[in-house]
Amino acid sequence: MIVEDDLKFPLIYGEGKKARVMATIGVTRGLGDHELKVYNSNIYIKPFLSCVPEVKVYDVDDNKHGPDDVLVMGTDGLWDVTTDSEVADAVSAYLSGCDPSDPMRYTLAAQDLLMRSRGVLKERGWRLPNERLGSGDDITVFVIPLARQEPET
Repeated sequence: MIVEDDLKFPLIYGEGKKARVMATIGVTRGLGDHELKVYNSNIYIKPFLSCVPEVKVYDVDDNKHGPDDVLVMGTDGLWDVTTDSEVADAVSAYLSGCDPSDPMRYTLAAQDLLMRSRGVLKERGWRLPNERLGSGDDITVFVIPLARQEPET
């Protein structure tokens, strides 16, 4: 039985790949594990996990977008080692150096993000420029333009 003291902040310990619900299981790893208990206790984890996603709706028609306005979608391999602001800065810098008519620029911006998050292979493993470990997870990145594309004639 869960008591009020079991619900004290923080329910999630750690950050990135090390984030654990009640210091036991990764947030996305236990969605089907109904019988999982907090280590060395009788507290079930299931009430703290949800299979209901957080959904936000953004109507692109409500706003005017330029050719450098994009949506970046990525797996945790990107987000574990790269912050939102680092992603925004990297994409802005990359796109500003491209020909706006280049149809591959969004794909290349996504590839640039992937390579930044993977890092460079050194003697001590994959490393980012600041010598932190690069992502050891799979990395998938989409850079999606928000501006309405004019049909080609």
